[in-house]
Amino acid sequence: MAVNWVFVGASTIAGQYLVGAVRAQQDNDVRWVISGSAGRAAAFAATHGIARCGTDLAEALADPAVGAVYISSTNEKHHGQAMAAIAAAKHVLCEKPLATAVADAQDMVRAAETAGVVFATNHHLRSAGSLRAIRDLIAAGRVGKILSLRVFHAVELPVHLRGWRLDNPAAGGGVIADLTVHNADTVRFLLGEDPVSVVAHMDATGMGRGVEDSAMSVWAMPSGTMVFSHESFTHPFAASGVEVHGTEGSILARNVLSQDPVGEIDLITAQGTARIEFDRCAIYQSVVRNFCAAVTGTQKPAASGRDGVKSLQIATAVRDAARTGRRQAVMYGETA
Repeated sequence: MAVNWVFVGASTIAGQYLVGAVRAQQDNDVRWVISGSAGRAAAFAATHGIARCGTDLAEALADPAVGAVYISSTNEKHHGQAMAAIAAAKHVLCEKPLATAVADAQDMVRAAETAGVVFATNHHLRSAGSLRAIRDLIAAGRVGKILSLRVFHAVELPVHLRGWRLDNPAAGGGVIADLTVHNADTVRFLLGEDPVSVVAHMDATGMGRGVEDSAMSVWAMPSGTMVFSHESFTHPFAASGVEVHGTEGSILARNVLSQDPVGEIDLITAQGTARIEFDRCAIYQSVVRNFCAAVTGTQKPAASGRDGVKSLQIATAVRDAARTGRRQAVMYGETA
């Protein structure tokens, strides 16, 4: 299906990954880029060969040739921009977290459902061949009953991203908003269940100014599986990954929590260690291809708006647990 896109936010991720991912789909192109800075929008448009640019989202949304909107602005802007796009009857792919407040994220999802447009969360890791392979191993019973899962997403924040994430709580800065939401969706995707309560600790360990740059949390799952989640911006020599431990084996996956299709997966059982191969197709191309299929009604987006709400609800519980020093029940209530 031919789709012209508006990019809201001239972000690094938009430039490095999403422009190419959109153009990899047949008859899809980026028609507009909108930014809070006219100069930044113009530079982004020139770099990526985008015909139209500016600061007026309403002007771009009024373009009848536009069918979809990708939002990668700072987190506090997502709600207003998404609601405007939905009101204009455009399909929306929104970066995580969907909003800085759960109620705003729920508002966005309800509005999209009422308007009959696709609203998806860019939890890109669901589309990684590595995580799909891990989920398949779990589903096939290769490690037996799952006893515990560890997600380690403690890395060093790249220099070009060291802006509002490190010093602007109002914009949704901090490692919990940036990475705990990713870990939450990863765990939900792999295990097919939602945590019921969490305990947590967070701190500023060298980069954060007014926001946390490191967090650890332990989650109780309905099945009894124990989950440990570790996120940081300050670990220059660490590798990301996932460990799944069961009664019949373990899965050790390193460097798989990435924007690129990289990493290694080992399955360890009584028979020894086996390297698991996986699909290494471009992750964001898969995200956009799936989104376009959802627009045609042939399938659902890889991560729906409701998935985005749940990951935000879990991250919110982690932050509340860290702030209070007390276990927090994850309050799902009405998911959207």
